[in-house]
Order: sequence, then structure tokens, then C-alpha cells
Amino acid sequence: MFSLWRKARRENSAVSRLLGTTSLRFALHGWQRMLSNKKKKPGNPWYAANSREPVRDETIRTGLIPLQAVVVRQGIPTTSSKPTYALQKGFSELFSINLYGDDLDAAIENWQKRYLSKAAITRLKLMKDYGSEDSESVQIKFPDGAIRKLEPGPSSLISKAVIEEFAPRFLKKPKVLWLSESGNKVVAQDEALAKALGLQIDPSRTLPDIILVDLGDDSSGLEILVVFTEVVASDGPINRQRKEILTTLATEAGFDPEHLAFLTAFLDRSSQPFKKSISELAWGSYAWFSTEPDYIIDLREHDESVKLTSLSNRNK
Repeated sequence: MFSLWRKARRENSAVSRLLGTTSLRFALHGWQRMLSNKKKKPGNPWYAANSREPVRDETIRTGLIPLQAVVVRQGIPTTSSKPTYALQKGFSELFSINLYGDDLDAAIENWQKRYLSKAAITRLKLMKDYGSEDSESVQIKFPDGAIRKLEPGPSSLISKAVIEEFAPRFLKKPKVLWLSESGNKVVAQDEALAKALGLQIDPSRTLPDIILVDLGDDSSGLEILVVFTEVVASDGPINRQRKEILTTLATEAGFDPEHLAFLTAFLDRSSQPFKKSISELAWGSYAWFSTEPDYIIDLREHDESVKLTSLSNRNK
């Protein structure tokens, strides 16, 4: 069984294409290690010491089982040495050495349609669209139709998602005031809009990766919102200190803090950058993920006028 699975995995990379997440690929890599001779410990393991339980919980219990790729064998005592988990029958058939090429692609697609929800399939597509670094450059289409190019890389892909996916979903009339990339290279700067808003955009100062502006529908300007956005592919979220610095930048220009918003954008909730940054995120800011574009995390500060009951009723 192991030699069959290893050969199929080497030739087809079925699981990588099927599930599309790093943590799930790690899980299957971990099974390969566990199925090997326990006396032969790897010299440079990919997992940390004493991390068997977290790896099991994250990748199997909350990853592969909900996706119906793994099942729990019934009637196995917790003290038994027998395996507790097993590959689901339809999933295991994808590892057949006789299945490859177009036939393998068709089998994977059929399995996805049968077992994955629409949301899961959408997430896989977005992971593919915004998780690939193969292209020579990343093209971003601005709300006004203008095209800008960024150097290839994960940060550029998240920036693309912020402008093309986040902005039209969460802003009424979005504009891109500022866009930069690694190395503080300015890609786009709308000086006319900045002047109209009274914001002094000084490239020599520490600015966020993206500054979006929502002009709103009110002609009086009461709905204008400036959204300071940090793109996190490794680190650098909007924490308390960062939020204070950006707030000062805006208030010095005469901007009311009520017209400011702070966003940290990530690729995915399962990514290491988000797990590492979540404890640093500033209260009164937002977190958004390019693979789940319709949802946003509101790190809400306490407000006497807002109760959980009203929020719960609003979300129904």
C-alpha cells in the first residue's frame, strides 16, 4: 500500500492539485513519514519536535476529515495500536498507478464536485489564481480601468486581490490613492485626489502598501473613507503602533479619524503569516483574505451603543 501510494504521489501529485493547501500537503507528507520504519528518524524533519498532536489536529481532524478525504475507523479503542484514520474509498482510488494524465484530471474533478462544497471549490480556484508566482509580472486592473504591473511575488498577488476583489465588494466608489511594492517602489500615486482630500503623500515617509479611498454616494463628502492597507505575505500587519502612526499622518492633514479605516490583507486564513500576525492586529482594524473575498474580520472596539444581540440580528 505504501509503495503504491508513494509512486502515485510522485508521478501524479494528485493530492497537491486536489486539495490545494500547504497544510494538507504536509499531512500527506507526514503520513509517508509515519508509515516508514519508526526506528529510522529523519535527520531534518519538516515538523517540530513534540508537534504530532497539533499536526494531527490541524491537518487531519480539521482539514482532511471535513473534506471527506479521510474517515475515522469505528470501534477502535483509543489505547489500540491499530490505525484510527483511513483514506476515504473514493479518495484513495485517486492514487491508482493506472490513473494519470487526462484520466487523473477528470477523476479529481469528479471527486471535487461530489465531495467538496461550492465554497471549497471557489477557495481552491482563488488559491490557484492568487497563489501562483509563475508569471513574469502581476497585472492589476484599477477601478477606473487603468492597468498597473507589479513584480511577481506573493505580496503583489495579495495587492491585486485587494484592488480587484476587496475594493468593489466593500467600498461604494473605490479609488486607488497609493500603491507601492517591495523596496518602497511607488507603482501608482493619485496626486490630484490626494490634493483634493488634503492628504500630503510623502514617499519618504513610512506609508502603507495601499491607500484606498471610498468617495461614497453622498455629494457632501460625509461618506468619504480612507482605507490604509498593509499587505502581509510574511510580516508587517497593522498593529497598534502602526495604526497610531497612520492616524497621525491623516489627522495632521486635517482628516477626521472617523473617516479612516485600517485593513491588513492576507492570502488565506490557514497561512502562516496570518497565524503569526493575529495577536498583533490592532483593535479597530480589519483583516481580509483573498481566498475568502466575501468575508471580513472586524476587530471591533467596545462601544456602549452596540450590543452583541444587535450584531447577531443584523447578520441573520
